[in-house]
Amino acid sequence: MTKPARSGCPINLTLETLGDSWSLIVIRDIMFGDRRHYRDLLNNSLEGIASNILADRLKKLVAAGLLSTRPDPDHKQKTIYSLTEAAVQLVPLLAQMGAWGRRFTPATRELSIRAQLLEEGGPEMWETYMAELRSIHLGEKMPERSVLAELKTAYAAEVATTDDCQTD
Repeated sequence: MTKPARSGCPINLTLETLGDSWSLIVIRDIMFGDRRHYRDLLNNSLEGIASNILADRLKKLVAAGLLSTRPDPDHKQKTIYSLTEAAVQLVPLLAQMGAWGRRFTPATRELSIRAQLLEEGGPEMWETYMAELRSIHLGEKMPERSVLAELKTAYAAEVATTDDCQTD
């Protein structure tokens, strides 16, 4: 049973849906980390999410219509989590949050590179990425450009550069 909203204000309602400590992190990991299974989300969480919290947030995000589930055809005991259109539409919000975080928090270079690329790429890149996410998660046609590949490549290059600097 869901509790009634404090008000009908769209900012309040968004915060009631996404404003806890973990919901956007789970969406981020599915969206940018391409993590689709519970165990993958749990084991690869940079922030160290607890198993009970992850299970709770996944249920909450499914109930809120931000994630959908389906059985994994390769493993009967696994569930595949997919972004819904509502979650895909969070790309501009997450891009803006990343841009703000780069400017006003002590974010690390390697964890900021994707936010930097999204900020620099602007709405055109966000739209292309949303089309790619729709392909991955909703079965729509794949765009020619893979923003996810660009983000992964940039992140890997930053990690390699950071590792090189630490070994010198």
